[in-house]
Amino acid sequence: MDELLAARLQMASSMVFHIVFAAIGMVMPFLMMISHYKYLKSGNDLYLQLTKTWQKGVAIFFVVGAVSGTMLSFELGLLWPEFMKHAGPIIGMPFSLEGTAFFVEAIALGFYLYGWKNIKNKWFHWWTGAIVGISGLTSGILVVAANGWMNAPSGFDYKDGVFSNIDPIAALLNDAWFSQALHMSLAAFIAVGFAVGGLHLWQYYRKKKSDIHFKAFTIALSIGAIGAILMPISGDIAAKDIAVRQPAKLAAMEALYETEKGADLLIGGIVNEESQEVSYALHLPKALSFLAFNDFDAEVKGLNEFPKDEHPPVALTHYSFQVMVGIGGFLALLGIIFLISIKKKSWRQKKWFLYAFLVATPLGFVALEAGWFVTELGRQPWIINGIMKTKDAVTPVQGIQYSFYLYMLIYIGLSITVYWLMNRQIKKLNSL
Repeated sequence: MDELLAARLQMASSMVFHIVFAAIGMVMPFLMMISHYKYLKSGNDLYLQLTKTWQKGVAIFFVVGAVSGTMLSFELGLLWPEFMKHAGPIIGMPFSLEGTAFFVEAIALGFYLYGWKNIKNKWFHWWTGAIVGISGLTSGILVVAANGWMNAPSGFDYKDGVFSNIDPIAALLNDAWFSQALHMSLAAFIAVGFAVGGLHLWQYYRKKKSDIHFKAFTIALSIGAIGAILMPISGDIAAKDIAVRQPAKLAAMEALYETEKGADLLIGGIVNEESQEVSYALHLPKALSFLAFNDFDAEVKGLNEFPKDEHPPVALTHYSFQVMVGIGGFLALLGIIFLISIKKKSWRQKKWFLYAFLVATPLGFVALEAGWFVTELGRQPWIINGIMKTKDAVTPVQGIQYSFYLYMLIYIGLSITVYWLMNRQIKKLNSL
């Protein structure tokens, strides 16, 4: 394993783990606050018990997310020193603001956790929890803005390998930040909503239809369903943005090698990168041109318009995109079914309803990971799109593979610890 591959695998593996912890840390506080709000309005102790259970989950994922996020920040400097040498002064602002949001979140979480008996004003206490959610979501948006800059670099002049006239505000508000932040935020709410809802639905049926698990399922799935229904709008915004800024990425997503007017949208298919063919795909005539440019006859650039050494890994990008879109459509359908049927008691007895939402439990996170694969793989071979290639940013230090193995052990250990801690909380909730 050479250093470039080891560095890429380490960064990818770290992100695969961290994005799960980060998404839960972004969304769980909002579930907690909805439950707390319902308790304050109704006085129902079940909501109080649920809120206190979820707050422990928030605390656990806050700590784990902080650890994994810190590890990622070290990796940026250790694995990609040439990238940080030039990018650090340009995109330092979103990272510094993210640090501020993190500290606000930590302080607010401390107030919330220890405020049940010490803060007399119940609504002030509730607002400390709301600040946890708002600051956590803000942290995620700021980090995504930095990633957006890698896809749409701005806020500097670049000539003869020199970065000058740096404008951190323009870098922060790059052309990709809004579409990526919106897409990522909705994806996090969908993934966490369906995962938490599915887990509580399973406990609801296992534990003789416990009321507390049904209430938890309803809160979580309401968030997940709304996010899933809105996601196609976000996806359309992101796709149109990519079509203009990163046409090679769009071509890889659709495995389109030759430039076409009135290009078809592919559903499924097996990619042969050597022959540049896609087999067994369903073609929707002219749909890609319309989705990308609102014109059925618009021209969509194929990969062969770009140098061979600037092609993304087409098969992996295409498959990841298909997984993301396919799961997104399925979850949007389930979201509509949930919102229509939630007030009807008869659905609770239907096995298909149980099985459908249990199958959906992990799918939001699968789609979330697939979406990040599309974002990162589709930008390759660039680490800064059109400016710096990934191979030119990697550290010259030997033995990176050993760091990769160590990081993997740490993340596996963190995952096992989180599973054990959360399983304990579920058992305590079931004993109530």
